[in-house]
Amino acid sequence: MTRTADLALPSERATENKLIGSVCFAHFVSHVYIMLLAPVFIFVREDYGVSYTELGFAYIAFNVVSTSLQTPAGFLVDRVSPRLVLIAGLLLGASAFAIAGLADSFWVFVAMFAVAGLGNTVYHPADYALLSHHVAPQRAGRVFSFHTFSGMLGNAAAPACLLTLQSVAGWRGGFLAAAALGLVSAIVLIWQGEPPEPAHAVSKARKSESAAASRTGWRLLLSGPILINLVFFILLSIGNGGLSNYLVPALGELYATPPEVANTALTGLLTMSAVGVLAGGMLTSHTARHGLVAACGLIATACLCVLVGSVAFAPLALVLVMSATGFFSGLTMPSRDLIVRSVTPAGAYGLVFGFVTTGFNIGGIISPLIFGPLLDHDHASAIFFVMAGCALLSIATVAVSTSRGRELGCALPAGERPPRPSAGG
Repeated sequence: MTRTADLALPSERATENKLIGSVCFAHFVSHVYIMLLAPVFIFVREDYGVSYTELGFAYIAFNVVSTSLQTPAGFLVDRVSPRLVLIAGLLLGASAFAIAGLADSFWVFVAMFAVAGLGNTVYHPADYALLSHHVAPQRAGRVFSFHTFSGMLGNAAAPACLLTLQSVAGWRGGFLAAAALGLVSAIVLIWQGEPPEPAHAVSKARKSESAAASRTGWRLLLSGPILINLVFFILLSIGNGGLSNYLVPALGELYATPPEVANTALTGLLTMSAVGVLAGGMLTSHTARHGLVAACGLIATACLCVLVGSVAFAPLALVLVMSATGFFSGLTMPSRDLIVRSVTPAGAYGLVFGFVTTGFNIGGIISPLIFGPLLDHDHASAIFFVMAGCALLSIATVAVSTSRGRELGCALPAGERPPRPSAGG
């Protein structure tokens, strides 16, 4: 029936594709914003004459606000238009970085990162709510992979673009260009208008499910499967954050790896992570065993991290090993999203995804507290073993989540039960 409906409604498929494109563009922008400071960190520090610790307050402000308010943003998304919430977040982030680039005050700069952290709260709940509701279930896995890929593309594009803009217009010009990018994304969503109800959704049923999810609220979020998925995201954030943020200094401390070689390895890691996401999305179309796919990717990631922490590879081999690490890490991500979706009631996508993805921000707060001291005390190799440990611990959360998700489905009333995963994701 679904295939016939897809063939009979090409206009709906076109509308769906436009929505996917605009949501993925917004996700790309959000990851450019997350990476905005890192490439120009040294230049901003020199401009303001502050210490590394003081400039780190910008990161802390961003992550603390995002962690505190993303779950309330998820509640909001499930009560009003996710598209309008997403537009508001884009405009808020664009305004914050424009002011940060224009104002000549360090503490205004830090305050604008806190405001940007507020804007950042909307992306995951609004994106996943829009995609989960408007994309046909059999395409969800592939579309989630496109969404994740677009974010990782933003991570990979930001350093080169920011450094180029820094050489031409300074870091302030780079911030203003990033603000303009967010404004363009918001305009695209405004121009598209509110997407119509898809044929595969039943409006009355959705309203009933949304009301049921609203009534359960925190009871749903504090249920075992949802909390386990939160821990899953925290562990992934610590491990992946360690790889992307501390790889270059860790390799330099451990093996005296030249910065250009280490940065090439980092580029390989980020690029192949994005490729792995697309491969993982294709896998979701051929298997419903998302836990097994995630576990295999995490085991491979852990083994490769241990290798890098134990063996001094030649430059080419190092780049290849880190690229493989990125690929297997990315491979797990579409399955990760579908595992969360499989334990989420249909009317609570914004709420649940908003809650569990605060794990990214919690991990962003914890990660510097682990990896910074390890570098300061000459334990660079331990960084790679901690990353491997996070990957292995994540496997346990996957196993428990997929088993307890079935218990949640049985425990909730019929209108609140999450959708059963299908062979197509």
